[in-house]
This record gives sequence, C-alpha cells and structure tokens, in this order.
Amino acid sequence: MADQLAGLSATDIAEGVRSGRFTARAVTEAHLARIASHDLMLGAFTSVTRARALKQADAIDARRAAGEALGPLAGVPYAVKNLFDVAGVATLAGSKINADDPPAARDATLVERLTSADAVLLGALNMGEYAYDFTGENAHFGPSRNPHDSSRMSGGSSGGSGTATAAGFAAVTLGSDTNGSIRVPSSLCGLFGLKPTFGRLSRARSFPFVTSFDHLGPLARSTADCAAFYDAMSGYDADDPACQDRPAEPLSPQVSAGIGGLKVAKAVGYFRQGASPEALAAVDLVAKALAASEIDIPDAARARAAAYVITNSEGATLHLQRLRERPQDFDPDTRDRFFAGALLPAAYVNMAQRFRQSFRGTMRSLFSGVDVILAPATPTVAPLIGQKTFELDGVTLPVRANLGIYTQPFSFVGLPVMTVPVWLEGSALPIGVQVVTAAWREDIAVRVAGHLEAQGLVRSKVAHLGA
Repeated sequence: MADQLAGLSATDIAEGVRSGRFTARAVTEAHLARIASHDLMLGAFTSVTRARALKQADAIDARRAAGEALGPLAGVPYAVKNLFDVAGVATLAGSKINADDPPAARDATLVERLTSADAVLLGALNMGEYAYDFTGENAHFGPSRNPHDSSRMSGGSSGGSGTATAAGFAAVTLGSDTNGSIRVPSSLCGLFGLKPTFGRLSRARSFPFVTSFDHLGPLARSTADCAAFYDAMSGYDADDPACQDRPAEPLSPQVSAGIGGLKVAKAVGYFRQGASPEALAAVDLVAKALAASEIDIPDAARARAAAYVITNSEGATLHLQRLRERPQDFDPDTRDRFFAGALLPAAYVNMAQRFRQSFRGTMRSLFSGVDVILAPATPTVAPLIGQKTFELDGVTLPVRANLGIYTQPFSFVGLPVMTVPVWLEGSALPIGVQVVTAAWREDIAVRVAGHLEAQGLVRSKVAHLGA
C-alpha cells in the first residue's frame, strides 16, 4: 500500500485526501518510508523535514474531519531544491560554504504559496554547487543518481529534484533553471518540467545564481501535476523585483484543451548538430505527431555563447567575497569557472547583453509565424556518473558544460518551455523534447504537452527501485 501511495500523481493524491479515500498522514508516511529505504543509494535529499511534514499532514486531516474545505493540493508531498529557503533549514545552494549559514527564518514565497494550497513539504534536495552544473554531481554531498539506472547522472543543477520525482520520493519537486537546470534533469530522468517565462514566478527568498536568467518551476510525472503546482504558485510578488505584475490564466484547464489551430515547427540547423540518434528520434517522433514544419533559429550558437559570457560574469560577481575568503571550500570545477568569469573583460559582457536584445527580437519575429518550436532537451540520454566527456557530432566535448547546449538559447531570452519525456521503443532510458512558446504563453506549452500525453507519445513513470 505504501508503494502504491508513493506512485500516485499529485492530482490523484489531492482528490483522494479531499474525498477521504486515504489520509494525508498515510500519504506522507508512505513517501517518507520510500525515502528512508532508497535515498541513501540515490542521494536526492540533503535534509528531510519529517516532523514538519507529519505535523502539516495531521493538521490537514483534522481540518477535513471538522468539515473544513481543503486546498487544491491537499496532502500532496513535494520537495524543493536546496536553494529555496525553508524555515529552520540552512539554504545550502549545493555548497559547503553555505552550510555555515544560520537556518532560514522564513520560507521562500513559492513554498509559502504551496503551504497555503495544503501541499506537504518533505525536505530540501541535492543540487550542483551554486547551480553551476548540468550533471547532478555534487563534490560535497555526492551525486544525485538517476533512478532508472543508478550508474547514470540525474542531470543538473536540479539533480535532486529529478531524482526525487522519478524515484517516487515526492509527487512533484521544485527546481531552478538558469541555463537548463529544470529541463536537463527532466530529460535525463523522464519527467515533465516547466520553465515559465522569466518574471512569471517569484524567486523571493531563493539563493540566486544569475539574477537576469534565473527561473523557478516544477518537475512532475504528468502535465496535470505541473499545471496544478504552477497554478498554486503563480501571482505577483513585490519581494522579487523581476516578478511581473500581469494576469496569469490558470494552466490546469489547458491540459486537455487540445491543439486545434496551433502552428508547430521543429528547430533545425544548430538544434540538429551534435544531437545523438536518440535525441533526434525523440524530436522527430513528436514533430510527426504534431504535423510540424521546420524552422531555423538564426544565431542560436551565438546565443548560447553569449549566455555563457553573462552567466560567468554575473555568477562570479555574486561569489567574489567567497572566492577571496574560502576558495579551498569550492568544488574546484565550479571555482575555476567563477575565476574565469571574474576575469572577463567588461566589453565582452556588454557585447553579450547587446546581442541578447537583438536575439530577443529574432525570437519574437519567429513566433509571429508559429506558436510552438520543438527542440531536443539534451543531446543524449543520461551519461554515466563520473563521465567527463562525450562525443557529439564526432567532436569530444566536456559533459558538464554541454548537456545544456540546446536549452541555453531559450532561457537566454526568458522564453517558457515545457520538457516532455519520450521513451523510444527498446530504450532503457528516457530523453526529453523541449516545447518552446512565445513569452507568457505557458498555456500553449501545456496544451501541447497534455495532447502528447493523452496520445501516449510522451509519458513519465516511477522508477522501480527493488525491495
């Protein structure tokens, strides 16, 4: 029974708790038991907030017994990347240095909103140090392993989020995405991941990486679960200067709205270069189902390069004091990349920022002719833990820097993206496809994902972890 409860979707859990089919405590205990049994091997959590979770679950059950109305996410267990503030827990951001900080005094805004919706927080999740990672390997707390094959990467930097969701430790998790850190784990772990438009969801009381790129969003095992969490978290927040005060239509009704009238195109050119046969086959499968045309995105490679320049510069600036005082306490790979960013000439950064404005106009023009652009989420299925290089298009490249080659051009200009998981026939590992839309059109991405899921072309599943 415990494993059955741990495998339920968020929407099924909320309905079951509200109807009295099972209690919030039973659901919470089932997920905590699964974490206790398997997370030592998988490395998803850095902190399990057991007492808080059980207290909240009992309060939900007591309110139901008293006949009170429950929130839309009643009893749904979730967890957050450890760069979200959780009251009483130090906000690690994947680092040894932050472990010396005092515990957070207050929850992040998105955690507060999910608490108000009666979701149950299970804890904080492992991640790449200071979010500068695509692998899910952390030098201080160990790797977050892929539940579908524990010898392989979960993807980063929201590696623990990908692991926990695919392993059935939580129905939904929250991650951050600066250059691809929701979309890469979603691809490698076989999940639906939503990176909203830049400025859509509040980042208040979360640890930053690159403030002009950072997005927060959900990873889930269904389109409906992504939409339900997005709806509970959306809304203006003055505590985040980047958060936009503009209406956000609920996404949940869009899950089954269909795709009638939508114009879909498959990105070619840069987005076909270097991709593995699996990545190309996944995109082609989805493109065929959506009767997609083809589209070339000019200067996509340049957009990725400019994103790296800004990432290095802004990230290094944030960490200058730590680099001066505690360089030995960084992951050497992260430290060296920040050092390089600190030495970048200002003229290069200014050029990158000017190009960013130009590329934003390019994408706006492309979306005047199509509603959706499809692209690979990662160039390959999950690499092995510890693997340093892979071969893309006959060229040997570092894994850590290049798992996000297809995600960076879109977050560079803050576009919303839903990653959908494809399991190719005969494949033991999933791979993701990006469903990219114009700014503020998360509704279209959810419509497409919901349609593909209803057709059985994309799907997620709880990994089998054994006894």
